[in-house]
Amino acid sequence: MSDLTAWPVLSGRNLRMALRGVDALLISLLLPVMLLLMFVYLFGGAIDTGTEYLTYAVPGVLIVCSGYGASLTAVSVAHDMTEGVVDRFRSMDVGGRALLGGHVTASTVRNLCSTAIVFAVAFAIGFRTDANAAQWLGALGILTAFIVAMSAFSAMMGLLAATPEAASGFTFFVLFLPYPSSAFVPVHTMPSWLHGFADNQPATPVIESVRSLLLSQPTGDRPWTALAWCTGILLLSLAASGPLFHRRTR
Repeated sequence: MSDLTAWPVLSGRNLRMALRGVDALLISLLLPVMLLLMFVYLFGGAIDTGTEYLTYAVPGVLIVCSGYGASLTAVSVAHDMTEGVVDRFRSMDVGGRALLGGHVTASTVRNLCSTAIVFAVAFAIGFRTDANAAQWLGALGILTAFIVAMSAFSAMMGLLAATPEAASGFTFFVLFLPYPSSAFVPVHTMPSWLHGFADNQPATPVIESVRSLLLSQPTGDRPWTALAWCTGILLLSLAASGPLFHRRTR
């Protein structure tokens, strides 16, 4: 079976497995909604962002949702690598590219569904946007690029982890990465020693790009910075995944 033929088959397999893992599925779908409601209704009144807090917070919640959902790929890949599934696939001439590509594709589809749910809840509680069709496409394109890049990076981390339990530690790192960014508070309100990291980590330009596009505001060069981060993470992950896969399966 060629990699091109196996890729969609394995993508469907991973989506079905995600549907069977009810606990993880519910967490990945409900966590962003709970975060949105918590920040808007519990903390939003105490945070001054210069605009309505719901409007400010939605892009940050979308990135938390995307990053955490993508990070679950590390656990899925580590599970495959330790349960003997890879040996059965290799006996059918299924290569590493198809196996890892199936995980990344399934993660992207799953996370786009989570993104749609967050948008639906946000609109239900009052979020509004003046974005035109091109700006919507730009925002969704950057979100998708971030999801694909983080899913590929998570797949690489799954190859590095010795066990699924070890890979699950990566999900906590990705979950908290957006917090020291402009996701929920402006960076200038943070301690000065944190500004350098907050301004120069991948989540901030992605969040700022999505926020500017959805609110129909000038974007500057932020989308290009966001896409550069996503491209760099993706290329690094692809370059490292091949040797890591061969090392784990030789």
